[in-house]
Parts: sequence; C-alpha cells; structure tokens
Amino acid sequence: KEAGFDWRESGCSMCLGMNPDTLQPGERCASTSNRNFEGRQGKGGRTHLVSPLMAAAAAVEGRFVDIRRYDLKK
Repeated sequence: KEAGFDWRESGCSMCLGMNPDTLQPGERCASTSNRNFEGRQGKGGRTHLVSPLMAAAAAVEGRFVDIRRYDLKK
C-alpha cells in the first residue's frame, strides 16, 4: 500500500466485476482486456482499453499519459 497499489487474489475479479473489486462511480481504469461494455467493471466507472505499454505507463505515472513523449526507440 505504501507503493500505491494492492496485491489481489488471482483470477477474474476487476475484469468482470464479479466480486467487491469494482470501480466506484467516476473512477477510471486502464484495462488490457479485449472488450468493454458499460458497467462491466462497476456501475458508473469508466474503463479505458489500452495497450500493455500504455497500461505500464499509466501504472508508473499514476494517471493516463501520452506515451508518445517517451523515447521508445532505444
């Protein structure tokens, strides 16, 4: 928790909102899943489908960022 994240149990949880791991109204999520529909991860939450690279950048920065600003050609 001090690092800004929680370890969760493996398996489907947030991806389908099948347990208490759901978005609250107004929360946003960067997801690498292959599909999305309204309310999938929690009523009123916003799920953004992103590439693995974008998900990693969002995790590091703690917010959505424009990954084009990174020099990825090295």
